[in-house]
Amino acid sequence: MTAAFRDAFRCHPAGVALLTADNNGTPVALTVSSLISVSSNPPIVAFSLSLASSAAQPLLDAETIVIHMLGFDDLDLAQLGSTSGADRFGPGVDWMRLPTGEPRYSRVGTWFRARIIGTLPVQGAAVVSAELLEGEVSAKTTGQALVYHDRKWHRLQSETAT
Repeated sequence: MTAAFRDAFRCHPAGVALLTADNNGTPVALTVSSLISVSSNPPIVAFSLSLASSAAQPLLDAETIVIHMLGFDDLDLAQLGSTSGADRFGPGVDWMRLPTGEPRYSRVGTWFRARIIGTLPVQGAAVVSAELLEGEVSAKTTGQALVYHDRKWHRLQSETAT
């Protein structure tokens, strides 16, 4: 059953988001492809975290996080957040702190600061729900979505109506 599960979800395309949080003054980041909308009023999202990731526990311990919704132009950040041992806030990485202290990748146009409102432990993972508190949506995100499918990154473009 595990092989069938992996094969099925490997071919189930998913959008890509990058989560950041502050861990006692140290920024942490992790790329996820499990972000889903739960409710629009109030705005609530959910995502899963593998507890095998070194960034998972610091993200779970944070009261607030920043959710960056990545486009294809942000592929390098998606790869950075998914590479074990990478310096996700090192030299050459354009980031800042929000007035509330959370780290945010400056060039990502669509982002939300969110408050974690619940976690559900699952064997080797956690499902997290978060309420969106503030953020920005960039017009540049239309037509250039970043999708993860079959263990590869892809550009999802809008089709032109005829």
